[in-house]
Amino acid sequence: MKIEDLKKYGATDELISILSNYNLTELYPPQAEAVKEGLLQKNTSLVISAPTASGKTLIAEMAMLKNVLTRQGKVIYLVPLRALAQEKYEDFREKYKPLGIKVNQSTGDFDNQDLWLKDSDIIISTNEKVDSLIRHRASWLSEVTLIIADEIHLIGDSHRGTTLEIVLVRLRSLNPHMRFIALSATIPNALEIANWLGAVAVESEWRPVPLKEGIYYGGTAIFKDGSMRWVEERTKNDTANLVIDTMIEGGQALVFVSTRKSTEGMAHRIANEISESLTPEEKEYLYQASEEVLKATTEPTRICKKLAECLNQGVAFHHAGLHYKQRKIVEDAFRKNKIKALVSTTTLAMGLNLPSRRVIIKDWYRYSSGYGMRPIPIMEIKQMSGRAGRPKYDNYGEALIIAADKKDEKYLFENYLRGIPEWIESQLGTESSLRTHVLSSIAGFFARTEGELQEFMSQTFFAYQRRTATLSNLINNILLFLSREGMIEMKKKEIDNRTRTSLLTTPFGQRVSQLYIDPLTGVILRDGLTLAEKDDLMESLSLLHLITATPDMLTLALSRKDMDKMNLILNQNLEKLLIYDEYSVNDTLSQLKTTCALLDWINEETEDHIVSHYNVGPGDIYNMVELSNWLLYSSKELCQVFGLKKVSRELTDLRKRVSYGVKEELLPLVNLEGVGRVRGRGLYNAGFRTLKDIKKAKIEDLQQVPTIGKSVAESIKKQVDNSK
Repeated sequence: MKIEDLKKYGATDELISILSNYNLTELYPPQAEAVKEGLLQKNTSLVISAPTASGKTLIAEMAMLKNVLTRQGKVIYLVPLRALAQEKYEDFREKYKPLGIKVNQSTGDFDNQDLWLKDSDIIISTNEKVDSLIRHRASWLSEVTLIIADEIHLIGDSHRGTTLEIVLVRLRSLNPHMRFIALSATIPNALEIANWLGAVAVESEWRPVPLKEGIYYGGTAIFKDGSMRWVEERTKNDTANLVIDTMIEGGQALVFVSTRKSTEGMAHRIANEISESLTPEEKEYLYQASEEVLKATTEPTRICKKLAECLNQGVAFHHAGLHYKQRKIVEDAFRKNKIKALVSTTTLAMGLNLPSRRVIIKDWYRYSSGYGMRPIPIMEIKQMSGRAGRPKYDNYGEALIIAADKKDEKYLFENYLRGIPEWIESQLGTESSLRTHVLSSIAGFFARTEGELQEFMSQTFFAYQRRTATLSNLINNILLFLSREGMIEMKKKEIDNRTRTSLLTTPFGQRVSQLYIDPLTGVILRDGLTLAEKDDLMESLSLLHLITATPDMLTLALSRKDMDKMNLILNQNLEKLLIYDEYSVNDTLSQLKTTCALLDWINEETEDHIVSHYNVGPGDIYNMVELSNWLLYSSKELCQVFGLKKVSRELTDLRKRVSYGVKEELLPLVNLEGVGRVRGRGLYNAGFRTLKDIKKAKIEDLQQVPTIGKSVAESIKKQVDNSK
């Protein structure tokens, strides 16, 4: 379909002009099909199921532009990850700013209405953030008329799926005429999801770059189409041989392995084989990138140094343990073709929008909590494979799964190359996943009676796929829990000559919903904080362990060698704990390990010490601090609900210490902009222990402190001199 043909399907002249300015002359087949099915019509919703790089984003853009340019209302672009929100925001902002279209993103702070978004045309946000905005009843949501739901197949994800599902139901409740453009990977039940949303399904297998999927074993790749390819075995490592072969042809390789340790080891192994082939210009770029990696965290850790070393040799690793700034540096370098091979964990495949000539899947097993090692789902393998083939650069893409032996080779061929991706199923069918959404439905007035709640939940994908009887039993159990814990009040009332059970949140339940924490977290915090106030148990260990014991906290994995040490710490500090379950000792030990890491952080142990001592990455420290900060904030807010004044005061300073990673004596210094834990300690040790000390000092004196240059010294001095 030619761009000029769009007019007959509802495109305005302005939209056609904009698309033409993008140097577009013709649409891809999935894009053309979406247009024919009503993409540019006011009342049509669509579910687009198509491979990676088939142009799904442009489908969303056409719908968004038409919506905004014809003043039909605001658009929310839903994504599953913050990193993807940032990527879309940067892309759309640059494109649409000349058009006068206001693009903004909202991903953090779950206790805010974000009223500043009322002037935005397009809002890019995570599913969780939009859920929290709905809970806070952000007034501008009434102006939203179009929802782009990216990666809608993640409704089947056990961690993120339930929030996405409920958000879509709530948005439709806010505006029954809401349009949805849902973007999905290739899935077998796209039509079922479309029917649930009241949408039209557009399904396509088309790709702009042909994909060859195969199994690699013993120097030979056997492809799905029956063709074969031989790869020279220059080293003893299959992955390295495939990467070298890709480089010789001028391509890049994306390698997937199952663990963080494997990403680092494999990247190092590949780097030793390919570094000599880099050009002087590439070496200079990579040197600068490696320097940025070292500066991304306050103190470079051994993982930072490993990454910098690999980067200098044209290879990088990518996993959740890296700081987000480091991941961005790596991704940018790969997009610019400076990095020749990128080794990533399989769990990060969803967030990697990095096409490459060849995708190499080394590990097709992955550890799953409670199950041990399990084969990776077919859909995920297809998602990884779909990264192969760079539009405009490659004539084809190759995705190869490495087999360990002939038996594996046959299994992999039948299961992954010929297999059909798994059916997408709702994950809403457990009390733990449903609990928070039942409370927020009552708190947000989506349901004022038990009957209305059952009716609201009957609109979910879970209810669409299964009988509502299962859901009804779950809801009844959750209502009893919420009522018993004082979060809701249930009263029998005569309404329209019928006895109904009214539902109303208490101040406790309302605040828990607004804080965006699990109701069980709310109960644990309330009970623990009440005990702390009553028995004066307000040590940092007590309060930090309390937040690690909540279901909202991601605790550190417990290794065998941790067991004895943590058992000793447990026995020494049992009387200080505000919560202890003798039947879940392993959970308590994992919580204590996380508590110890946080204690080391606020006692100013170096990041490198924490990384090595607790077997974590810089990114884990960042995430642990961010989550702890939020749970300490939530704890303080709940103290206000229950009048716990003493513990509230303790939480104020503890939260600041966790935010900055400092001892109490540094709090006045780290409040200064540009002063963190390292500069703060440097100032303190140099004798500048209070703001008065800094006020008396000369800029030249401050410059003598390590890590404080002239500009930082001037900034610090100006802030202090201007303070009262």
